[in-house]
Amino acid sequence: MNVFLNDLADAISRSSGAPFCIKNAQPVHGGDISRAFRISDGAHHYFVKTRPATRAGLFEGEAAGLNALTRANAMRVPRVICRGVADGQAYLVLEYLSLHSHGNAVQLGRHLAAQHRVGAAHFGGPHDNWLGTTPQPNVWGNRWAEFWRHHRLGFQFRLAAERGHTGALQRDGEILLAHLDVFFAGYAPSPSLLHGDLWGGNHGYLADGSPVVFDPAVYFGDRECDLAMTELFGGFAPAFHAAYRESWPLDAGYPVRKTLYNLYHILNHVNLFGGSYVTQATRMTAQLLAHIR
Repeated sequence: MNVFLNDLADAISRSSGAPFCIKNAQPVHGGDISRAFRISDGAHHYFVKTRPATRAGLFEGEAAGLNALTRANAMRVPRVICRGVADGQAYLVLEYLSLHSHGNAVQLGRHLAAQHRVGAAHFGGPHDNWLGTTPQPNVWGNRWAEFWRHHRLGFQFRLAAERGHTGALQRDGEILLAHLDVFFAGYAPSPSLLHGDLWGGNHGYLADGSPVVFDPAVYFGDRECDLAMTELFGGFAPAFHAAYRESWPLDAGYPVRKTLYNLYHILNHVNLFGGSYVTQATRMTAQLLAHIR
């Protein structure tokens, strides 16, 4: 551990341009993908995530996503300090932010709407990344329905089949994928810069109430995807939803597409955790089929 911390301190010193010596390292709990620490020299504080060196790609994707959100200049995110591998451990060093569970939800809604106004010529992204520990392909494409069919739902359904989740889930999934265009009749979204994994545990507030988001899975897609996930597990105040809709109203078809978009995340949970998520994904797929029959 001392070798790792020494190498980490050297990397931070090089990146920040100022000497840094770790005097304190405290574990931070709450995540289930990476080990996390708060490190300090007494004056400067950083947040560090680690994983085995073989999974360094996860931090590459996360850092690229945070940098993309930073460049958008709409939503506050932790600043990326550096990333690399030391003593067999991949690491990502971020600005340390002391976060609280409550704050200015209205500002969060408005800032997310501003982030979504950052667009691109196509759907997808410049590189693949990760949704949790699941690969997330971001092949550039012109047609949103095709992108969602092949690189989101179809990708997750194929992973589920490889993991032995067959039966009604795959049967109904094939029908859903074949009729996906039904959900986009009269609706043509523009590519928006998405957080990509915006559940309640991936946002917080600074002491002054200003919102912060983190742990993204960034790509350009339908802005409804981010909004749908904020409703999947809860954790977002009604004021957030009202402020977003005031800044940028949603299409009338959103309540149906919300289930279509959240199915992607539930399928990902099927592939990561199995269990009751299989039943939930099967139920959601059958619910969506009711709109095409």
